[in-house]
Amino acid sequence: MKRVLSYRVVPLSSIPLMFTHRLAAAALPLLLLVPCAAAHAQENYEIQVYGSETVAPHVTMFEIHSNYTLDGSKTVQPDGELPTNHAVHETLEITHGLTDWAELGFYWFTAIPAGGGWQWVGTHLRPRVRAPESWGWPVGVSISQEIGYARAKFAGDTWTYELRPIIDKQMGRWYVSLNPTLEKSLRGPTASTPFVFSPNVDVGYDVTHQVNLAVEYYGATGPINELDPIAEQEHQIFGAINLNVSPAWEFNFGYGTALTAAGDKKIVKMILGRRVGK
Repeated sequence: MKRVLSYRVVPLSSIPLMFTHRLAAAALPLLLLVPCAAAHAQENYEIQVYGSETVAPHVTMFEIHSNYTLDGSKTVQPDGELPTNHAVHETLEITHGLTDWAELGFYWFTAIPAGGGWQWVGTHLRPRVRAPESWGWPVGVSISQEIGYARAKFAGDTWTYELRPIIDKQMGRWYVSLNPTLEKSLRGPTASTPFVFSPNVDVGYDVTHQVNLAVEYYGATGPINELDPIAEQEHQIFGAINLNVSPAWEFNFGYGTALTAAGDKKIVKMILGRRVGK
């Protein structure tokens, strides 16, 4: 969920040099694992636009992502990936706050294909660091990286990497978050393709202190060196509601549809989260 933050602008020269080095050091190791060479499009396991805040130190966030595809692909893909039509995707996300500027997330993906039983899909790890509020930046900024494995019949590309810069801002009742995400296949049919640009955007409005209405956008426009034709790109829009009933709980519910021929057409999603710890 998003929390209202107050900011003050300070010159970059006043940012602690040691912390800047720590931020860069935390992001560097996974970057070195990625070859300079598209990941698959937006998947329906974790449909969420990230905010810049990280989980507080010594706190663990448990989230269940439940997604149902009302109108998706109906045939097995050439790479063996199963159809998504009428499939249920359930993902367990566990995120632990390491410091006031760093967290580590873990994902356990599962799926129930139409006419099939519950199956394990894969797992991902997601370290994330952010610029602390003490820096006084006028916007929230964090960097998320995600790397992991998924079975070929559910994802096509089995090993993937994601680099997700996050920029957000609360402006009175309005909230905006931008995630200009880059995705890369490390193993699979598109492993030789350069990074794919997959932008995500969240624009929300606080109707009350407890209720936020939002429009979420998810895209996949193709490799950064040569974007796909518009008909082959994926552009999805979700209408969503966020409930802030308690600092310990998180709830998001949304319905989305595709704006282009590519990708799943109608999806219902829900996120239920619980914070545990100090």
